[in-house]
Amino acid sequence: MGSETGPSPEAAKLSQPRQRLPLGGSGRRLSYEKRLRLSLIVFLLPSALGVTWIVFNDSASIVLALGAGAATAGCFGIAASFLFEQLIRPLQTLANVVAALREDDFSFRARGARRGDSLGDLALEINALASTLQTQRAAARDALTLVERVITSMQTPVLAFDASGALRLINPAAEDAFHLVRRLALGRSAQELGLNALLESEDQGLYMGHGSGTPRWSVRRTTFRLQGVPHNLLVLSDVAAALREEERVAWQRLIRVLSHEINNSLTPIKSIAGSLRTRLPVTASDNSDLHRGLLVIEDRAASLNRFLQGYQQLTRLPPPLLTPTSLGPLLAQVVALETRLPVELKNGSPTTVLADPDQLQQLLINLVRNAVEAAQAQAIAARDPHVCVTWTTTGTHTSVQIRDNGTGLLDPSNLFVPFYTTKPEGSGIGLVLAQQIASALKGSVTLTNNPDAPGCTAEVLLPAHCASNTAT
Repeated sequence: MGSETGPSPEAAKLSQPRQRLPLGGSGRRLSYEKRLRLSLIVFLLPSALGVTWIVFNDSASIVLALGAGAATAGCFGIAASFLFEQLIRPLQTLANVVAALREDDFSFRARGARRGDSLGDLALEINALASTLQTQRAAARDALTLVERVITSMQTPVLAFDASGALRLINPAAEDAFHLVRRLALGRSAQELGLNALLESEDQGLYMGHGSGTPRWSVRRTTFRLQGVPHNLLVLSDVAAALREEERVAWQRLIRVLSHEINNSLTPIKSIAGSLRTRLPVTASDNSDLHRGLLVIEDRAASLNRFLQGYQQLTRLPPPLLTPTSLGPLLAQVVALETRLPVELKNGSPTTVLADPDQLQQLLINLVRNAVEAAQAQAIAARDPHVCVTWTTTGTHTSVQIRDNGTGLLDPSNLFVPFYTTKPEGSGIGLVLAQQIASALKGSVTLTNNPDAPGCTAEVLLPAHCASNTAT
């Protein structure tokens, strides 16, 4: 049977709480000035008494002795006052400078300081500290101004929440992305703003947002301290935009390869069919069917060649030449080109966007044409076909909306897939080309069904130009 051992006496002694010795009461300590005055009095009193005693022994006159003692005390008092002032004034000056530093006022300096004495060295060191703090504060303000400018100009949403979950920083891109107003949103909690899921998301995680059609965000988060309080900084990037770019590059490669291979076969087929058809005698009845067959082969080869040339637009789109473009006149030109149906244009505020006018016009022509065709497909229904074009500007972006009253979107997931179309004679490149142009213009294209009526709305989001308030 094993024996149970307890802790050693040394360990038991260390584990016991220490008993604090009570501190004895101490009298109130005199201030530096009072102690200095008391020291001077103690130094002067023996001198005055000594002079009084010497004069009394020599003259045997009490009056003369007291007068001499009083005069001596007066002279020493004046000298002591001057000495006291010389000792106290530099310390008061340094105390004022340090108090100013504590209140973030770095303009005060101690004057007349020189190297070689204790107070002079102390004053010079305090002056140097004030200069260093002033320089650091100026650098910190410049850095903070730069950070604010960078965050404000960023096209990606940036938000910061404090330890309690209250919003403390938001840039214009985040305001547009989450439909917030800065002055109303700052100070409110993430739960009140509907961003609780965003605040709880992990670093490099995905945030889906609310509702259909909202972008998918990749969240990068880090922490920083502001005035000693920890904050969470969230920087979002649109994952869908990166995926669309990768998808666009993949489709361009596929189309380029297919066009090359098919054209290499179509060209000799068309040439051989044409040569054989020209060699056949057209008078012989037996050759009429063969003649027509070769003609069909030749025509279809040419048609397929033209078809591939249309798809090659996706791979030959030139880089946009971004210039300030007045939106109102450009939309008026696009609407005037559509003759199958009167398109309603609701004029908005004079707006200038940063875009390539030719490519933007082609983008809008494709979307208006699709809207008109969708509305005309419902012409047999009780409602009349109608297409309306409007635009609005909010913050740093301009939104152009093209609304129709057609059947709406049946399969939104395949809208921007090349070769996919629901039209009998469609090519399947109109929306893909529109999206590619919008991406090159640093914008986007989205199509959604109308929530309150039949049909759908195509929205083109473009960056607004800084001179957006100029007249069109």
